[in-house]
Amino acid sequence: MKRSTTFFVNAVAAIAILIGANNANAQTKKTPAGDSKDVRLGIGFNVGLPTNDFYDIALGGDLKLQKDFFSNISATLSAGYTNFSFKGDVQTLDGQTGIGYIPVKLGIKIFPVERFYIAGEVGAAFGTDKGQGTALVYAPGIGLGFNNGLDLGLRYEGFAQDGNNLAQVALRIAYAFNLSR
Repeated sequence: MKRSTTFFVNAVAAIAILIGANNANAQTKKTPAGDSKDVRLGIGFNVGLPTNDFYDIALGGDLKLQKDFFSNISATLSAGYTNFSFKGDVQTLDGQTGIGYIPVKLGIKIFPVERFYIAGEVGAAFGTDKGQGTALVYAPGIGLGFNNGLDLGLRYEGFAQDGNNLAQVALRIAYAFNLSR
């Protein structure tokens, strides 16, 4: 647990440095009059701390498509991969080191103020291991989206299946390409 906590703290520190550098060097772009109708494709890396004692760390990546409907409301569609690594003292019958999911989610992002957003996603998470099945996945979160494409988010992500709930608190670092320009 100490190793994963150290990794998580270092990741948060790196993000804080990125935000500081971004705010110091970024040029402010004026949004044209009217609502944005842009489409963006984001590529993200996720690192999370599982809330279940059997797991040490969760790592993953995703692609997220975002369609702006208004200047402050966007819809999202995302797909990716998340792996929950077992702690070193957890023994499985088949020697597994973790379990994986392919989450596919629909969501909404609301920007109450410039750059800051509140998000919610829901969908299905397809297990990648034999007999794992499909789970309901839900993910409320918050984040910062910058004009240069950088997107930093923090979310709680739950995987509910057959009365069991696996969850993580995850940090997402992403870069979004504007497909409308």
